[in-house]
Amino acid sequence: MGKGIIQARDLVKRFGELTAVDGISFVVREGECLGFLGPNGAGKTTTIRMIYAISPLTAGELYVADYDIRHHPRKIKGMIGVVPQENNLDPDLTVLENLLVYARYFEIHKQEAVRRAFELLDFLELREKKDRLIEELSAGMKRRLIIARALIQRPRILILDEPTTGLDPQARHLIWQRLRSLKREGVTQILTTHYMEEATQLCDRVAIMDQGMILRLGSPQELVAAEVGEEVIELQVGEDEEARIKGFLEGSPFIWEQAGDTLYLYCSNGREVLASLARYPHLRLVHRPATLEDLFLKLTGRRLRE
Repeated sequence: MGKGIIQARDLVKRFGELTAVDGISFVVREGECLGFLGPNGAGKTTTIRMIYAISPLTAGELYVADYDIRHHPRKIKGMIGVVPQENNLDPDLTVLENLLVYARYFEIHKQEAVRRAFELLDFLELREKKDRLIEELSAGMKRRLIIARALIQRPRILILDEPTTGLDPQARHLIWQRLRSLKREGVTQILTTHYMEEATQLCDRVAIMDQGMILRLGSPQELVAAEVGEEVIELQVGEDEEARIKGFLEGSPFIWEQAGDTLYLYCSNGREVLASLARYPHLRLVHRPATLEDLFLKLTGRRLRE
């Protein structure tokens, strides 16, 4: 598989009879951002919990910076910063105090901890809120503070589990900018997200998971081109048109699928497809570039996962 700062081979995690992660192998290269994408229950969070030594693996091998996760969990935890899904800030402490108390876990001298805390407050644009209690912060400020806290020990690896869920576009874009800045400084990042745009913005490569397995692994652009094509045409078809349109598509070279009242055509030359559809002038359609979301839905399906 090649050398990397994180190496997993035949990784398995079972909870009783449930296999949450089913023999996956991957390498995370130093300084890259690798995204784990998948429906709820695909095994993403379980995988990253094994990486930062919170959940023991059932079988397989997992090395972080050449340390075996089974034998050196404390060493590994010291080099990883974690941004969890949930807000687990201490509500009884101020913004600054949350950072300083957390720094004690890494035995950072108080004076150094204060210096780092103010650097991070500036980096995440929170200095003016340093004396505020957590309940006084907006959702975006809380997420930025959690990221600041994850950086207090200057980790080599940053794990981001749904870092921008529920945030408005302004807060999300600010966090993206800061994460890209950290990657330029050499901080390796592992991301789970349900936002396909977020994965496209941040990830050098993505691993698309379902039912505990990795379905595809590669750069977003290469995977989309290989699996979907370059363009997508969405056709909203009424009951009176459906049979005729589907009959036409069955005999055409276009790859397509149906979801509800919408037909999705995947192609590399949208103009050619549109010319062929000119015989149906009343069709409601959207012609757009193919995206990572198209790939995700094609591989994992469009059915809701509860």
